[in-house]
Amino acid sequence: MQITNNILMIRPVNFRMNEQTAVNNYFQEDLDVQNTTINAKAQQEFDAFVDVLRSKGVNVIVVEDTKEPDTPDSIFPNNWISFHANGTVGLYPMFAENRRNERREDILEILEEKGLQIENIIDYTSAEAEGVFLEATGSIALDRVNKKAYCALSGRADEELFIEFCEDFEYSPVIFTANQSVDGKRMAIYHTNVMMCLAENFSVICLDTIDDKKERKNVIDHLKQDGKEIIKITEQQMHHFAGNMLQVLGGDDKRYLVMSSSAYNSLTSKQIEAIEKYCEIIHSSLETIETCGGGSARCMMAEVFLPHSK
Repeated sequence: MQITNNILMIRPVNFRMNEQTAVNNYFQEDLDVQNTTINAKAQQEFDAFVDVLRSKGVNVIVVEDTKEPDTPDSIFPNNWISFHANGTVGLYPMFAENRRNERREDILEILEEKGLQIENIIDYTSAEAEGVFLEATGSIALDRVNKKAYCALSGRADEELFIEFCEDFEYSPVIFTANQSVDGKRMAIYHTNVMMCLAENFSVICLDTIDDKKERKNVIDHLKQDGKEIIKITEQQMHHFAGNMLQVLGGDDKRYLVMSSSAYNSLTSKQIEAIEKYCEIIHSSLETIETCGGGSARCMMAEVFLPHSK
C-alpha cells in the first residue's frame, strides 16, 4: 500500500520559530509576537487540522508533546521516525540538536497499546556524532508500491546514509539535487517533501528546482515508468507549500489529498482538476505553523503502516 488510514501527529506545547533549523530552512520567518501567542495559535491550527482529518474518517493518533526538554519543532514527527508494513520502525539522525530530543520511546509504546505491532527498529541516529543526517520522510519521498525512494540531497540528506537506508529497506534510490532561489543564489532545499509529493497515481512536483537536466529527466522517467501523472507546480507555489502534501485513506477506503489552505489557494484550477481526477482535496489553515516552522501539512503527519497485532 502507498497510503494509510493511520496518522501519528504530535500536539505542540512549545512551538515557535526554531533558531537551529532556520540556518538552512529558507521557508521559516520570524513573527514579531510572543512565543506563547505563537504556540497558542499553532495549537488552534493543529486542533482544527486534526478535526478536518477525523471528519473524513482518517484515524489520527494524537500524542501531546512534553514541556521538557524544549522541542519547538515536535509538531513535525515525520522527520525523526518512519513506519513500515513489515513492522519495522526507522529512527533518523537530525540536523538540529534540539530536534533530537523529539525522539521518544513512549510514542512507540503508545502505538503498541493501540494494537500496532513493532517487530524491529533500525536506528541510524549514531550518524549524528559524525555530522551526517537523513531526516526520515522529510528527506525521503517513498514510493512504497514500486519500492523507489526519491531523495533531494542537502545538509539534511546525506547520500551515503540514504543509500544505506535503501539497502536496509530494499528500495531503489532516485537521487538528485533540488535548489531554490535565496537572495539571488541557488541554495539546496532542506527537505525533499517540500518540493514533491508521491501519491498512488500521480506526483505533485516542482521540477524547476532540479537544475541539472539529466537529474530532472531521470526523476521524470522514473515517475512515468511507474504510471504516475506528473502535476507540475512552480517555485512560487512551492513557497506556499504546494509540494508538501500527503495522500491518505479516509473512511470507506476513500482517498484524500491533504494540504494546507495556503497550498490549496496557490493552485490553478487546472492543477486542482488534475488532482481531483484521483481524489478529493482536503485543506486546513496552517499559517502560523508554516511561517514559524517552515513546514506544512505533510511534515505534521507521520504515516503509520505498522501491522495490527493478531
